[in-house]
Amino acid sequence: MHLGAFSISLTVKDIKKSKAFYEGLGFSDLGGSGDDGWVILKNGDTVIGLFQGMFDKNMLTFNPGWNQSAEKLDDYQDIREIQKELKAKGYQFASEAAEDGSGPASFVLVDPDGNPVLVDQHV
Repeated sequence: MHLGAFSISLTVKDIKKSKAFYEGLGFSDLGGSGDDGWVILKNGDTVIGLFQGMFDKNMLTFNPGWNQSAEKLDDYQDIREIQKELKAKGYQFASEAAEDGSGPASFVLVDPDGNPVLVDQHV
């Protein structure tokens, strides 16, 4: 199973201050403007998302179908296949992707310590 590109999604109080902080650490814009409450930043292969007012907790995020530069992959495992595999292993879902169809979808798992894990396919 390949979950796709990895990033950490951070819930922030002031997106402008947080963006400036991470830019000072060498991160640069990958997506979003911050005007609508989110921005994605990258430093090498490390990707972080800053989200103001969108999530209650920080979460791990995986994007099937994307590489670490948010570029579409030609060959990837569809999120519905990943979800089916995880269900067969007994995983419980906080939210699920529709089992039929194709294209964008997402699901959320919660790890044993209460950390949300978002699997979010954009392609």
